[in-house]
Amino acid sequence: MALLNGSVVTEFILLGLTDQPDLQIPLFLIFLLLYIITALGNLSLIILIVLNSHLHTPMYFFLFNLSFVDFCFSSVITPKMLMNFILTKNHISYVGCMTQFYLFCFCVISECYILTSMAYDRYVAICNPLLYNIVMSPKVCSYLMLASYLMGFSGAMIHTGCILRLTFCDGNTINHYFCDLLSLLQLSCTSTYVNEIELLIVAGKDIILPTVVIFISYGFILFNIFQMKSTESMSKAFSTCSSHIIAVSLFFGSGAFMYLKPNSAGKMNNGNTSSIIYTTLIPMINPLIYSLRNKDVKVALRKTLRKKIFNWNLI
Repeated sequence: MALLNGSVVTEFILLGLTDQPDLQIPLFLIFLLLYIITALGNLSLIILIVLNSHLHTPMYFFLFNLSFVDFCFSSVITPKMLMNFILTKNHISYVGCMTQFYLFCFCVISECYILTSMAYDRYVAICNPLLYNIVMSPKVCSYLMLASYLMGFSGAMIHTGCILRLTFCDGNTINHYFCDLLSLLQLSCTSTYVNEIELLIVAGKDIILPTVVIFISYGFILFNIFQMKSTESMSKAFSTCSSHIIAVSLFFGSGAFMYLKPNSAGKMNNGNTSSIIYTTLIPMINPLIYSLRNKDVKVALRKTLRKKIFNWNLI
């Protein structure tokens, strides 16, 4: 094979979730349905937020960006995953693998900081309601999102740069359904010590720092909620935060379990199954959580549907 970036491997083979022929078609149909739900759910939420002016608030601005990242995240991983179920050997080029890995890192890290921004938004809304419009001005919200995407860009560049320094000799079979960091480390025929240190530092920073900020924000939120005298106000505050708490718990919990284990590069037997949570289920669940548990989104959906039906009747 031709030499490429210090590697004699020009393409990889993705093994996928299972090698059992009887499960290929059922799993293909299941994950195709999940991807359709994910795409429709996130795109619908994006469209609703754009079309309804009463949703043009900081909370829904962050939710718009979360849905956008989730849609991109799912589209980076799932289509290639679906090919594993219908192809005998699912090949991906070296450049394609590195591109998928970069986009995966970008989406994951960006989502970490978007969820953190959403926690800060909830903190200001509940703890400083009188200053909310000043503190969470459009300019501040834009800066928070720009910072989230910059953290995603820089983190993805560091992870990808460290992978590009590795040499892949004879082994080109990835024991996964996408080009994941831990799977690529297993294939390297050179030392991965630097990569493992980099993983603990960078991934640890992108999980621990947002988690600390979120915990502190919700600590103040809970303190203020318990100071409220009105049961109705407490119920409303809990309802506002519950969707975000569920999303944060699922996302950071699965990420920490996957990437912050000691000697994790050598423990990938259960990695394929556990990674389904954050690559497939979470992008699908997020729009459902925020739509089913959110009165404003339900109202916006009803108004939009009524308007569309009315326009169709006029035609």
